Amino acid sequence: MKKIKVEDAVGMELCHDITAMYDGFKGAAFKRGHVIQKEDIPKLLDIGKRTVFVWEENAGEIHEEDCARRMAAMAPVEGAHYNGPSEGKVLLMADTRGMFRVNTELLHQINSIGDITICTLPDHFPVEAGDRLASMRIVPLVTKEEQIIQAEALCKDQKLLDLRPYQHKKVGVVVTGSEVYTGRIQDKFEPVVRHKMKQYPSEILGVTICDDDLDMITAAGQKYLDEGADILIFTGGMSVDPDDLTPTAIRNLGADIITHGVPAQPGNMTLVAYKDDVAILGVPGAAISLPTTIFDVLLPQIFTGDKLTKQDLIRLEDGGLCRMCKVCHFPTCTFGRY
Repeated sequence: MKKIKVEDAVGMELCHDITAMYDGFKGAAFKRGHVIQKEDIPKLLDIGKRTVFVWEENAGEIHEEDCARRMAAMAPVEGAHYNGPSEGKVLLMADTRGMFRVNTELLHQINSIGDITICTLPDHFPVEAGDRLASMRIVPLVTKEEQIIQAEALCKDQKLLDLRPYQHKKVGVVVTGSEVYTGRIQDKFEPVVRHKMKQYPSEILGVTICDDDLDMITAAGQKYLDEGADILIFTGGMSVDPDDLTPTAIRNLGADIITHGVPAQPGNMTLVAYKDDVAILGVPGAAISLPTTIFDVLLPQIFTGDKLTKQDLIRLEDGGLCRMCKVCHFPTCTFGRY
């Protein structure tokens, strides 16, 4: 764009709004894109505008609102929509519950281009309908169009942002421990897991309490697999004591154990495994006594149908320590970012 005297701007297109204040009015006296007419000159002078900014032919520049529109177009997200542009930026808003995903490497590449700024919620963040997910804008009023073209090229074959809705899952629950099986103590895990499953589109096939018997535990898990379970949740017998049988029973089901133990607390001894597409979790006892553990961190991704990997679980290390706040604000906190 170029700065020019209003008297010389007739026939040229404004590249920004011109705000006026008079007689209780405050707003745009002339909108961006207005072609200046001869009769506009006195009005511009009356509001103190001796010069205006107009588009310079063949300058290769693009206005902030056009940049925002094109950035939104290069990063479409099913289950979400963009608002704006307003004040030069667009906002991405969630239309559904799910897990928000960010291609962090691609985001860093785009933000390194020059005038472009895109900020988002963290990757792997559970969101509700109506949540703000991302904001996009350029810093100056205009920028070289080549910067937007470069960002568009980076997004051509890669997805920058995604909102993955929760899927309906059938859940089987196996509680182990002779003290619970014999009735010496009351099982406290069933009400916990039922409460947590209510947060997702789920159907609990049943809760089976087993003695410390390998064949019994294995059979209980197999029963739920035969009934079409999408998720198996085991609790009890998850430590490293020789007589803790749950990990062995999970192996006996033919499951591939991704990890037994994660760099996160509470929930250090969590086990994650898969039997084909069935997610299997071994949940430590901390889930009974604490409002939030790594169990809560993993459930959103499991309910999207995305398989957890060893690297996903290792990345829990940075942010894997719960602050044990007196009032729990999870997930709006540092715990479980990966």
